[in-house]
Amino acid sequence: MKKLITVITAWIFAITLYAQPKTVVFQTDFGLKDGAVSAMKGVAMGVNPALRLFDLTHEIPAYNIWEAAYRLEQTATYWPKGTVFVSVVDPGVGTDRKSVVLKTKSGHFFVGPDNGSFSLVAESLGVQEVREINEAINRRRNSQSSYTFHGRDVYAFTAARLAAGVITLAQVGARLPNEVVRIPYQKAVLEGNAIVGTIPILDVQYGNVWTNIPAEMVKNWGLTAGEKVMVTVWEGDKEVFRGEMPFANTFGEVPEGQNLCYLNSLMNFSFAVNMGDFSTKYGVKSGPSWKVKLEKR
Repeated sequence: MKKLITVITAWIFAITLYAQPKTVVFQTDFGLKDGAVSAMKGVAMGVNPALRLFDLTHEIPAYNIWEAAYRLEQTATYWPKGTVFVSVVDPGVGTDRKSVVLKTKSGHFFVGPDNGSFSLVAESLGVQEVREINEAINRRRNSQSSYTFHGRDVYAFTAARLAAGVITLAQVGARLPNEVVRIPYQKAVLEGNAIVGTIPILDVQYGNVWTNIPAEMVKNWGLTAGEKVMVTVWEGDKEVFRGEMPFANTFGEVPEGQNLCYLNSLMNFSFAVNMGDFSTKYGVKSGPSWKVKLEKR
């Protein structure tokens, strides 16, 4: 009898655990100066107050779809399968751009405008299914006359319903081809004895410059700690920076104020000024138009 009770208890616990509403993670370019983010969370809580709501960031630069795409990819894999992400960087709100839910092969869900925001997660995590949000069903009640806050009226509402199990993915709306709008960029490749890539993002707190060149490519290239690298940066066809710097494991391996290159926390090639701001000092920014070339000295 005691064994039976133990089994039943474990069974009830498992059902309760997996029946709980899942997590919704919010990302926007709204900032936190007003009530926009709070309104989105209020809509989600109105669907089911047991939902777990978290923030990825609300400090995406205004209208910067590329940075929204990068922050999603930077973060998504650290969240459990089934997590629903709402990403609202939507300069085309109210236009004919589609509102979608993307399910990746990793089991994560992404809700928002199909404007390039899902470029990188679609590429790295794989596309399992894409649905266009049917606003006749999946829209906050009495919001039909609102054309400029889909984050609150459509995306937060749909994401919450999906996470809470009120609707299935099939009930989101019509199925679309397994593709999303992609933002083109320079992938990391070996060209002769050099590596070229892009600067997708800055380490904004410190001004360090992050590339999309992975550690494995750097390793196969034969670069080791202490070697010098010639780094050239362009915005489009304009050369912005060219300089030689050592490849180091830690910032402390070079004097304060000196340039260095290193592998960042995502294990991508990066460069910085020790105790300084490389981006500000040299005018280097980020985005798909920013390219970088590495050459060993």
